[in-house]
Amino acid sequence: MSQYILTIDQGTTSSRAILYTPDMKVVASGQEEFKQHYPDNGWVEHDPEDIWQTVLRSCKKAMVKAGASASDVQGIGITNQRETTVVWDKHSGEPVCRAIVWQDRRTSDICRELQEQGLLSKFHNSTGLRLDPYFSGTKLKWILDNVKGARERAEKGDLLFGTVDTFLLWRFSKGQVHATDATNASRTLMFNIHKQEWDQELLEILGVPASMLPEVKDNAAEFGQCDAEWLGRDIPICSMIGDQHSALVGQACFKPGMIKSTYGTGCFAVVNTGDEIRVSENNLLTTVGYRLQGKTTYALEGSIFMAGAIIQWLRDSLGLLEKSSDAEKLAESVPHDQSEIMVPAFTGLGAPYWDPDARAAIFGMTRDTGAKQLVAAAIHSVALQTEDLLRAMVKDGIEVKTLRVDGGMVKNRWFLQALASITAVETVTSNTAEATAQGATMLAALQLGHYDSLEAMEKLWEAKEQYQPKLEESKREDLYQRWQSAVAKVRSE
Repeated sequence: MSQYILTIDQGTTSSRAILYTPDMKVVASGQEEFKQHYPDNGWVEHDPEDIWQTVLRSCKKAMVKAGASASDVQGIGITNQRETTVVWDKHSGEPVCRAIVWQDRRTSDICRELQEQGLLSKFHNSTGLRLDPYFSGTKLKWILDNVKGARERAEKGDLLFGTVDTFLLWRFSKGQVHATDATNASRTLMFNIHKQEWDQELLEILGVPASMLPEVKDNAAEFGQCDAEWLGRDIPICSMIGDQHSALVGQACFKPGMIKSTYGTGCFAVVNTGDEIRVSENNLLTTVGYRLQGKTTYALEGSIFMAGAIIQWLRDSLGLLEKSSDAEKLAESVPHDQSEIMVPAFTGLGAPYWDPDARAAIFGMTRDTGAKQLVAAAIHSVALQTEDLLRAMVKDGIEVKTLRVDGGMVKNRWFLQALASITAVETVTSNTAEATAQGATMLAALQLGHYDSLEAMEKLWEAKEQYQPKLEESKREDLYQRWQSAVAKVRSE
């Protein structure tokens, strides 16, 4: 009898596959990094073939480690990096160019032009998003306008668009299914979150043929079959969900007001707002939290582009770290109110500033500044950016009591204490370090009938460690004001 759920967590720097039991016990996993491409200033690309091959190999690695065959896998869940844009030939499956990654800033001018045409409110009112290069719609427009022959092929109905989830589903099903889910659709700048359908008016503005777009399904649904060629037998694909929404589910934030913050390549704080579409007056995004049985749960989100990616930069570009895990030991002797302030605007600033042209800088250095202080400033910058998001949530009427955290950076306990102290909010880790993968697994388990509701899975979440604020209020406020001053200096305005 099939006993496992195979969950694919396709991220920005690596692909991972995890075998779970239906009660969320991890059996085995496989993971593989892939190359990042930076062809121009502010451009970030992935080869879609690298994504596909690393996903496939990771699935096989996990199954081999577990001693499992395809007959042991009951269903598949997929969670993915959002907004990253892929366009491929409907007949051959060949991508027309590399995927444009969510971090990519090349469409800043397109966003500016649309804003100058007075279209900001039209996009915001329909999608809950901002006119920022972060989202898929302007990336797709750029591909159609700049890849030779792409627009003509698209208008003939020969090209398909998808975020990474859609591309993987299309490949797994050998071209039988072209679909996405409501969360990934809600990040494209083309999906009306009120009507839960593609917005024809926005498609016309962006010049996107509707024939390119995937069908939009609930997060737990019949997404078709993984063809037997790939893993050994036809296996149903039971859930798809964008990574930050998946972490909201994995952290069991099922009640309005509950907040999770994930620290991976970037940082994303998401608060459940229930069936209410809350429009932020403080530059947060309104988005779909998850959609089940046609019922949409909404969320407010604050997006930070650089979190764990800063640690990678310290390791790979500056050589200050041999491995990312060295950051904690190096930083632990530095006080949380250090003089050095790093603003990690390597690819612009996300919420609440939304400044694609801001660039990174370090302030407050002295002759004493060395590797320890730079590493600590990098880690502190993630906590300070989180404080920006939480302050915006409070201004929007959210009562911030507890932050449920996950992602690669939460292995760093010094960071977690810095986060609690700088935000003055209790910070809690859970019994799973893989909240993102667990969310997609929970949804697949729901679709497979192992549970009858999300609420039935609440007990799967347990608090592990709790961190309380330790920084004096006056020092905390002084640090935040110095951060604000530093941010103002790197802004493009």
